[in-house]
Amino acid sequence: MEWPACTDEYEKLLIRMSTPRVVIDNAVCSTATLVKVISARRNGSLLNAIQVLIDLNLLIKKAYISSDGKWFMDVFHVTHQNGSKIIDENILKYIEQSLGSTHNVRTNCSNGLTVLELSGTDRVGLLSEVFAVLADLQCDVVEAKVWTHNGRIASLIYVKDCDSGSTIEDSQKIKKIEVRLRNVLKGDNDIRSAKTSVSMSVMHSERRLHQMMFADRDYERTPILKLTSDNTLVTVQNWAERGYSVVNIQCKDRIKLLFDVVCNLTDMEYVVFHATINTNSNQAYLEFYIRHKDGTPISSEPERQRVIQCLKASVERRASEGVQLKLCTEDKQGLLAEVMRTFRENGLNVTRAEISTLENMATNVFYVTDVTGKPADPTTIESVRQKIGSSNLEVKELPLIYHQKTEREDQTVGIGGAVLWFIGSLVRRNLYSLGLIKSCS
Repeated sequence: MEWPACTDEYEKLLIRMSTPRVVIDNAVCSTATLVKVISARRNGSLLNAIQVLIDLNLLIKKAYISSDGKWFMDVFHVTHQNGSKIIDENILKYIEQSLGSTHNVRTNCSNGLTVLELSGTDRVGLLSEVFAVLADLQCDVVEAKVWTHNGRIASLIYVKDCDSGSTIEDSQKIKKIEVRLRNVLKGDNDIRSAKTSVSMSVMHSERRLHQMMFADRDYERTPILKLTSDNTLVTVQNWAERGYSVVNIQCKDRIKLLFDVVCNLTDMEYVVFHATINTNSNQAYLEFYIRHKDGTPISSEPERQRVIQCLKASVERRASEGVQLKLCTEDKQGLLAEVMRTFRENGLNVTRAEISTLENMATNVFYVTDVTGKPADPTTIESVRQKIGSSNLEVKELPLIYHQKTEREDQTVGIGGAVLWFIGSLVRRNLYSLGLIKSCS
């Protein structure tokens, strides 16, 4: 490192001590790239490191987190989504530079866009109404993320003015947008909890969605019918001798899982001192040793139950329910309003969505079910594809329940029976492998 001429030795020492040390190794492990970060223990530093990796859509297959006094050492085993190691020098350099900076958090910059935050009670056709209002008010949707969980919805929508092509600066128009969207969210039965706001924040969008869901207390809501099996197991025990609370999570492995869990622990103001993350086939096993910021473990049974509820919610919010549809087409004003109206008119409900545009092309991913939350009829999906354009709208992934049918199953067995059978077999197969007592002994 080259130092400015005015930098004295003491300043150099402080900079060296506060700057994380990053080591990337492709030789140690045959199946993954090792990323090691040694840094001073600061609030949020673990989450920041994970965020750098997940923003590159990398999988964290294993991780070891350990603190010694005021220092952290984080070791991540990462791969591309196809399971290959990271060999692209540009990506490796970006990781090293981002993790090696004392300000390595990459936020979602608004880039001259107006950011709308919406939360409230989810219902069939809600997104169709939201995007119809935005189209009517001459707002062009550039990006959006929509999550639904336990009957609640949270969304970040990045829009620009159709006339000016930039951020909406007219305060009267902003007020009108807020009022009309709030009326849509309220519907007939959500007078109190429906919220709309215009945000100038540049916080990471997915972390903000977690915060919005957490503030809405989605973890306390009564779950609605789910397509995916509730195979997320969370336990919390106190290790009195060491003053830690030990959190164990077993669930289906997926991209960004570690980020979702650590994000919620951080927002609940717990500090992770040690952690081990392992994945085996499609299962993930996560163990965290945590304390409050003041150094104390979880102190009561209600708090323990709340942690369990919140962590299960953090895993489930991004769980893929329904059929995954990908729309790639030329962007135009009112495109989303048209697509959502077609979904609604054909009895499809959107449970999650990721919307983005690059130059004049729109790339949108939707997860859809029928209006009751059950798997959408394949003939309905095909009909919608024909109306929107079969070459533009593709079926990318089917939900797990589509693959649970076997030749020996009676074709008259309902969806509920298939789900219960899956849960029972999964719990019997995996319960013994948790190792909960061993982790605290």
